[in-house]
Amino acid sequence: MSAVAGWPLAWRLARRELRGGLRGFRIFLACLALGVMAIASVGMVRAAIEAGLRDQGAVLLGGDAQMEFTYRFADEAERAYMAGISTGLSEVVDFNSMAVRGEDTALTQIKAVDAAYPLLGAVELEPQMPLADALAPQDGLPGAVMDRVLVDRLGIVPGDTFRLGVQEFRLGAVLVREPDSATQGFTLGPRTMVLTADLAQSGLIGPGSLYETEYRLLLPAGSDLAALEDQTEALYRDNGVRWQDSRRATPGVERFVERMGSFLILVGLAGLAVGGVGVSSAVRAYLDGKVSTIATLKTLGAEGNTIFRIYLMQIAVLAGIGVAIGLVLGTVIPMLLAPVISASLPLPVIFRPYPMPLLEAAFYGLTTAFVFTLWPLARTRNLRAAALYRGAGREGWAGWPAAITVAGLLGLLVGGAVWFSGVPELALGSAAGIAGALAVLAGAAWLLRRAANGLARSALARGRVALRLALAAIGGPRAEATSVVLSLGLGLSVLAAVGQIESNLRLAIAQDLPERAPSYFFVDIQPDQIDGFLARVNDDPAVSKVESAPMLRGVVTQINGRPAREVAGEHWVVRGDRGVTYAASPSENTTVTEGTWWPADYTGDPQISFAAEEAAEIGLKLGDQITTNILGRDITATITSFRQVDFSSAGMGFVMTLNPAALAGAPHTHIATVYAEPEAEAAILRDLSRAYPNITAIRVKDAIDRVTEALGAIATATAWAAAATLLTGFVVLIGAAAAGERARVYEAAVLKTLGATRGRILASFALRSALMGAAAGLVAIVAGGLAGWAVMVFVMDSSYRFEPVSALAIILGGVLATLAAGLAFALRPLSARPAQVLRSAD
Repeated sequence: MSAVAGWPLAWRLARRELRGGLRGFRIFLACLALGVMAIASVGMVRAAIEAGLRDQGAVLLGGDAQMEFTYRFADEAERAYMAGISTGLSEVVDFNSMAVRGEDTALTQIKAVDAAYPLLGAVELEPQMPLADALAPQDGLPGAVMDRVLVDRLGIVPGDTFRLGVQEFRLGAVLVREPDSATQGFTLGPRTMVLTADLAQSGLIGPGSLYETEYRLLLPAGSDLAALEDQTEALYRDNGVRWQDSRRATPGVERFVERMGSFLILVGLAGLAVGGVGVSSAVRAYLDGKVSTIATLKTLGAEGNTIFRIYLMQIAVLAGIGVAIGLVLGTVIPMLLAPVISASLPLPVIFRPYPMPLLEAAFYGLTTAFVFTLWPLARTRNLRAAALYRGAGREGWAGWPAAITVAGLLGLLVGGAVWFSGVPELALGSAAGIAGALAVLAGAAWLLRRAANGLARSALARGRVALRLALAAIGGPRAEATSVVLSLGLGLSVLAAVGQIESNLRLAIAQDLPERAPSYFFVDIQPDQIDGFLARVNDDPAVSKVESAPMLRGVVTQINGRPAREVAGEHWVVRGDRGVTYAASPSENTTVTEGTWWPADYTGDPQISFAAEEAAEIGLKLGDQITTNILGRDITATITSFRQVDFSSAGMGFVMTLNPAALAGAPHTHIATVYAEPEAEAAILRDLSRAYPNITAIRVKDAIDRVTEALGAIATATAWAAAATLLTGFVVLIGAAAAGERARVYEAAVLKTLGATRGRILASFALRSALMGAAAGLVAIVAGGLAGWAVMVFVMDSSYRFEPVSALAIILGGVLATLAAGLAFALRPLSARPAQVLRSAD
């Protein structure tokens, strides 16, 4: 029979068998649909956010374009340039300060605006009123609006007064929403908004103060944003000016959404891998049920290739149905949840069916389905009819063509993950992690079966009939141990890792932080205030350590005469402005790893000491030249030394330290870190805020709590993705239990014939399920603990301590899941009549 003629015949036979319905393929469809649904849902939400960011880019930015200046205002020439290319212009000043009400002090992120703000969108206030009315002066006091969190923290209501620096303000309204809030990035405190002109007497903005000015521009219709960006950078590249426009209004948010979405899709792939175990088991069980059909076809002269094509076509049709169900659910569920998702995100989202996430999910679903089904299908090719009638020969090697095809599909799956994610390292790492986890779990399942076989024959099981039966069943040739450990173990491993990381983060904050991190960062200390500041904190017996240094901010613009980003790529040192200090000699805590420090009285060409680890990452060496723009002035310094800088302690650390003469005359402030006993922190903050109202205090624990809160949100999203994996795993458990129901019916009949009671048989079934669930849980704890240790030690640069509570919960969850799945299919075996079962077996 030719290959061409074989396909139509195979399709006719496959179609006739499919008319019998989907019996035996419900688990197949459920596993595939759940995995595709998870991936499609995440992709749809990501696409909705990205579409919202693109559509509302100008509103989010506050204009069609923005020019940002570091710690200075635009000069007259720069203002004239901006006015010349725009039809509307608004100035925004952004910085941290302290809001004071009586004895209460709180860190706040101040946004000082002009009368033109906002150029686009609207500010929402409570009670509702125009922003101009809320900021208008009353009784000689300028107005302000505040975020609700800050209002509650200070215990004030609209009409009450508070202080910023030395200037009194009146709260005009509560700030509900800013149209451009998505562009502000990570902030250390809640928002306060005032008019820039009202800060003139506050003492908060002066030479060396840490602030940013952003000029939002409305451009004429049809403006070429790319050409304007090139023109602006050519004019002001050496002035430290940064251009941003509505094409990418929130690059940080976009990058986070893209990477987080890619990560969650890859976690979804882990769920699809678990579903693949169920798919493979379902195909195996289906083919086992078709033994007599396959044997009859072979007896009638059907070739192995024809048998393979028949069932390949059936699997292809059913895989298409499963993927289609997953795509429908992955589209409908996000659309139904759109109001909830939109309300929970501080970003615009536009929900509608997007083709690319659906194509991505369909690709993953179909490829995974064939990866896990081709091997059992290929084995039908070489089976003999006589062996099939005897019930033998269904295991074994499927042949090199099948092995090469499966390997090719795996390569296609990994390549697709790399392509779709756009983050090769993440995709390849996740693929290796999933493959490694499955290999470890498969090995654990094999060890479990071997151990169960050994224990069933040991003295431990002697006299314990239920236990011996359970162990013998786990170690048997047709036991579902492999499916249970693989399907349940992977999901539990992800949950275990999340639990270990969360608990260790909380532990680090609660116990380790006071020993490692300062109590406060103080910034904007003026040169004429530093002596008095140091006198107050050094004379306090509750203060154990004080560090201070002059502080400037600069943007690395060139390395060896080339643009910095061409040399360093997207390294964090060149992405924005960095802290810069100067020192005549290294401090006692400074360790120079290479090169030499300049003499204390050095006045020659500028020299710089660079952080050793960051220099190695960028590829710097001694003698290289770094150009840094500080307050609009380019300073080119030669690297003469590298030094060790530890940023993990939350203490003071500068990437760049220059010789003092290089920065002579540059206006600057000082920064200080204070290590104090917790009970003394309030008094220190109160005294310093009264003596120096312009100084900003950043409580380190509060800042780390903000970071931990963000990490907690990521962990929650990961936990939800792990929950989807667990749900798929539970479906696989049900499938394994259903596939083994026929064997348990026969087993129960034999045991009843030998005198076993229903209670003893049920105890054997329950023990079998509990032991397999406990084994999956134990493996998950080991895998999750290793993952948690790696993240805490290598990513968080912290210590790791095993957390037992979540580990016990993982084991209990595994036991309960397998018990529920196993006992759900115990009724029929328990109620079966031995004579009827054994007669039909003959």
